[in-house]
Amino acid sequence: MDLFTVRELGCATEEGAQIFSDVELTLKEGDVVVVQGKSGCGKTTFLKCLAHLNLYSGHILFCGKTPRSYGIPIYRTKIAYVPQRPPLLPGTPRDFLATASSFKARRKGKGKKDTRSTEDLENPVRIAGSWGIDTQLWDREWSNLSGGETQRIALAIGIGFDTAEVLLLDEPTSALDQDSCLLVERHILDALRSSENPLKAIVWITHSPEQASRVGTRFLQFSGGSSYEEPTPPV
Repeated sequence: MDLFTVRELGCATEEGAQIFSDVELTLKEGDVVVVQGKSGCGKTTFLKCLAHLNLYSGHILFCGKTPRSYGIPIYRTKIAYVPQRPPLLPGTPRDFLATASSFKARRKGKGKKDTRSTEDLENPVRIAGSWGIDTQLWDREWSNLSGGETQRIALAIGIGFDTAEVLLLDEPTSALDQDSCLLVERHILDALRSSENPLKAIVWITHSPEQASRVGTRFLQFSGGSSYEEPTPPV
């Protein structure tokens, strides 16, 4: 059985203008599908549809089941979307981490009782620390963090909860310098290859041809409201 299947996926604006249509995609374990295309062509909207955050037409199946058959909150713990620019939330990253780790869907997604695990709180902090994020930044207001700090913390939370089987990454390293970017890439790909991590596949938006060639196993190009796979990363 395929891990994740998208058939005839389409999305339109509230006014009825088509953003994209008839997107087809099948994910198997180990896939890193790099999504590329010009700004405004619908790449981010595509990821939000996969995460069941936007209304869409067509069909999405995870392990042969629809998102609603899991329950949308549980589905989103398995198909985890990490935005390029996380919204500025009130409070600190540690506040957000404590709140998110207490959600019932996350407990069920890990097959645990409805109690908060200390590991849920420590693992993202540990991961971010390996990317140069000092522990004290978790207690700083989101609005007082730089773009690169915010990106790394949000990504560490997405990976660190250890429930995501498919990661949907929207330019996760766009605000990082080259060394930090390579460090984050390596961690993500190591997690994908690890038998101890539930992560099985990634859909990754990037505008960098160099990054696409480093991380991608398949390449999905968005253009003019449609999409098509290419055998090599588009330049």
